[in-house]
Amino acid sequence: MPKITFVLNDETEKEIDAPVGLSVLEIAHQNDIDLEGACEGSLACSTCHVIVDSEWYEALEEPTEDEEDMLDLAFGLTNTSRLGCQIIMKPELDGLRVRLPSGTRNMQVG
Repeated sequence: MPKITFVLNDETEKEIDAPVGLSVLEIAHQNDIDLEGACEGSLACSTCHVIVDSEWYEALEEPTEDEEDMLDLAFGLTNTSRLGCQIIMKPELDGLRVRLPSGTRNMQVG
């Protein structure tokens, strides 16, 4: 099973199993990682914002226009920011590393 490493706000790392087909947000919730996801993955907020390690960013599918719009609302946006609800685990992402931002901004749309 693929693995994902979450880098937490206190700089500790948590490597966990990442079932294929689940989103980074779902995996975080199943493993008590503090990634909010206020809209429950419906692409209506930016609270599941994660910062993907630069060496993994290009391995991800391109963000949709809707995801880019939501990322514009994210706190601490970076060049490798993505929404955790939009990153779906697949075998090629084994070893993926994502960092939790220092905060979130809950501005739901809709």
